[in-house]
Amino acid sequence: MKKILITTALHRESLAELFEKFEVFMPQDKDMKRDQVLEMISDYEVVIPNFSFFTDKEIMDRGVRLEVIANYGVGYNNIDVEYATQKGIVVTNIPKTTCEPTAELAFALLLAAGRRIGYYDRKLREHRAVDWGVYGDAGLPIFGKTLGIIGMGRIGQALARRAVASGMNIIYHNRNRLSPEIEERYGASYVSFDELLRMADFISLNAPSTSQTLKLIGEKEFSVMKPTAVFINTARGNMVDEKALAQALKEKKIWAAGLDVYENEPKISSELLVLDNVVLSPHAGTRTIEDRHRMAEEMVHNIIGFYEGKYEVSRVN
Repeated sequence: MKKILITTALHRESLAELFEKFEVFMPQDKDMKRDQVLEMISDYEVVIPNFSFFTDKEIMDRGVRLEVIANYGVGYNNIDVEYATQKGIVVTNIPKTTCEPTAELAFALLLAAGRRIGYYDRKLREHRAVDWGVYGDAGLPIFGKTLGIIGMGRIGQALARRAVASGMNIIYHNRNRLSPEIEERYGASYVSFDELLRMADFISLNAPSTSQTLKLIGEKEFSVMKPTAVFINTARGNMVDEKALAQALKEKKIWAAGLDVYENEPKISSELLVLDNVVLSPHAGTRTIEDRHRMAEEMVHNIIGFYEGKYEVSRVN
């Protein structure tokens, strides 16, 4: 019987099929530490890391029986995929169940940052002054505005669907242009990266984290955005120069931001924490109980699909 090591404490009911078919070890209430994983992994054919557990060369070398790294997340920058491929280890992720909830939160951040919901809530609760006048402390509308999506994959398109329903216009930049059918579905126009930064009223980062997208958005990029631009990041924190973002917000080079991911999470830059024109959430794109269950089930299907062919497998490599 194949043995599976789960590095994070998940709800067991989502993993029922896994426990029926394999020998599974899972921590009861706390995520495993790296040294614990290193100590145990030599006995296991499958390891399940979550998106914050880095599975690197050392872990793979210690995992002499490893056949599958089944990531509990859609992004896989926490895994050295190139080295896994060299060692013949299959890496899987879960793009289907993470799509809609992540797009949902991206749109929530867009609304919250544009309409200043976080600012209003914070000021009122702390009994600090809010201008109740006709034009005081005004937010930005989204109806009729242009949303620029960087990375128009599953999540980007799910975000576009929500934006179109709210009366927004869509422009996007991708490594590869989408088909005319998909562009027509969202009324989306393909533009260059620089054009998107200059034209968009709201900019959402939805591209995958790779060596090519590391620090994709920095001082130069913020400097060409509109001073009324709202920047949203639900992708990965390492794709944005956080200091440059904080400076752009502080100096009003851009109007606001909504962030779910950070360069050094769970640590958040102290510069961001004191700003009133940024809305922050704790990497919560898929953080609903229902969606966490669906994610676990998709991850389970990847493993069973690999060994039995019963389900489609979402392979990264």
